[in-house]
Amino acid sequence: MTQSMTIELTTQKKQKPSAQQLGFGIHYTDHMFMLNYSEGQGWHSPRIVPYQPISLDPAAKVFHYGQTIFEGLKAYKTEDGRTLLFRPGKNFERMNRSNERLSVPELDVELALEGLKQLVKVDEDWIPTEPGTSLYIRPFVFATEPLLGVAPSKEYLFMIIMSPVGAYYSEGVKPVKIYVEDEYVRAVKGGVGEAKTAGNYAAGLKAQEGAASKGYTQVLWLDGVQRKYIEEVGSMNVFFKINGKVLTPALNGSILSGVTRDSMIHLLQSWGYEVEQRAISIEEIYEADKAGTLEEAFGTGTAAVISPIGELLWQEQKLVINGGETGELSAKLYDTLTGIQKGSLEDSFGWTVEV
Repeated sequence: MTQSMTIELTTQKKQKPSAQQLGFGIHYTDHMFMLNYSEGQGWHSPRIVPYQPISLDPAAKVFHYGQTIFEGLKAYKTEDGRTLLFRPGKNFERMNRSNERLSVPELDVELALEGLKQLVKVDEDWIPTEPGTSLYIRPFVFATEPLLGVAPSKEYLFMIIMSPVGAYYSEGVKPVKIYVEDEYVRAVKGGVGEAKTAGNYAAGLKAQEGAASKGYTQVLWLDGVQRKYIEEVGSMNVFFKINGKVLTPALNGSILSGVTRDSMIHLLQSWGYEVEQRAISIEEIYEADKAGTLEEAFGTGTAAVISPIGELLWQEQKLVINGGETGELSAKLYDTLTGIQKGSLEDSFGWTVEV
């Protein structure tokens, strides 16, 4: 690291919530990391400061032209008291791919990783230890130059905030019901679908509301051109087990390259499963169900790790998968990955980073 980091500790520590009060993204730790970018100077002034509101000029470009990107990862406590991060380098690699698409300067990954580790150390006592809990970490970057001309900003702010989160499944892993969206589209190849930018999520809210009104938890997006090929589920990548083989949509330029997705593929291949990454039509899934070869379906992402899919609804056709129960493979993937993340299972892939 070439720049010295300043650390300003708070004089008024917050009261930590109980495990029952955690939820997701409700409570925030005592400190946050900040890093500025200025054209000609690059990334500078790394600092850890007390968690607090930030002040921005009303003309800051993030408000008007949407140059903002975020990531999500977690820190865990092991049974022997160590603190582990899960593949943090992959998150910053992906952030830089998103940055490139949105004309944001390449992040200094070494500086960001060091800032992340130091922040986790400072707020280490915020990491919950109850089963299924973790410390959720949200790195993000946004344009701050106060100028209304339509052009990339010349100034940015990169930040990391952290939130202790409860168990995603308080009563064990449970299948979710998914609505196949056939009116709205999320992204197209050549757009910003593969970037983890805020606008992608705003574009999905209307469809999410519609799915919820019908009693469904998430939306399954189809491709934006032919409206027939499966892309991803809400905030997750998606997998299907058909006749012993595992299928997942190929990264085609409009699908987010999930860190959990990549981890699951590695696990499956290490167990001897054939994993196909290719175009998958929604008709293929329904035909597999009719033929009795659709065995399991699940989503993967940082928050839930695995979300088994118990039901799909497409054009008023209801498909119940594996009797609406969690499949054997889904459960094994969940238990294995969470075991690696928490340090209770051997990490033969070198994925965890000790702080």
